[in-house]
Amino acid sequence: MQNKLSDIELIEQTVAGNQSAYADLIKRHQRFVFTLALRFAKSREDAEEIAQDCFIKAYRSLSAFHQQSKFSTWLYTIVYTTAMTFLRKKRVDTTSIDDDASYVQIAHRPGGYDEHNVENKSRSYYLNQAISQLLPDDAIIISMFYKGEQSLEEIAQVLGIEANTVKVKLFRARQRLKERLERNLKHEVNELI
Repeated sequence: MQNKLSDIELIEQTVAGNQSAYADLIKRHQRFVFTLALRFAKSREDAEEIAQDCFIKAYRSLSAFHQQSKFSTWLYTIVYTTAMTFLRKKRVDTTSIDDDASYVQIAHRPGGYDEHNVENKSRSYYLNQAISQLLPDDAIIISMFYKGEQSLEEIAQVLGIEANTVKVKLFRARQRLKERLERNLKHEVNELI
């Protein structure tokens, strides 16, 4: 029954001492937190570490969540700051988005053959591949807006910038994503011919 509870109800239960409520909250948000962390870290191991740190920080600060924004916005702010801190500490070498070695591929789970399912997985694969080739700021904005369904105002709050700036950055990120998809798919079409 706890899966039907809202984030706020789960937070209240967690603050009251119900550990399983926090586990449900983690299950609800872990996939997207990991995806955001992966957009920054570019390595699965680092993304897992960032995600784990985020949930620990969120748990410790849960009583300070005052519902001035959605829980997901508050949590993604933690992801952003944790990832930035992690990357500063690690001093990750930057790579060109044109470098083929910088591709991050997320494995899809195998299932029964379904033509529609295969087509959706293929689209998802190419989209994730193209997003992974974007600069981290572009990838985060695209991911938060489309996958996280965050509003421009919520993204602005997480990133600490104006909503109009987010709108411009989102527009530019979409353009770069479109270019990346066209380049990647052109290469795929050429391989088929």
